[in-house]
Amino acid sequence: MIKLGIVLFLLFIVYNLAAGCYYMLTDQGKSTRVVRSLSWRIGLSILLIMLISAGILTGVIEPHGVMR
Repeated sequence: MIKLGIVLFLLFIVYNLAAGCYYMLTDQGKSTRVVRSLSWRIGLSILLIMLISAGILTGVIEPHGVMR
């Protein structure tokens, strides 16, 4: 279930990146959709990193042990 959540987060981040690229090419600087889309991407990336870190610290997510 946790892996599915992480994958969904990553898909939504990639979607926002693609939407920002599309808006950049079509709007030609006439709207703020590019900034809004890329701001969502950055916010979701930070939130995902924080959730994964919290999951590791609380023991909900166990690292695979390569760096031990």
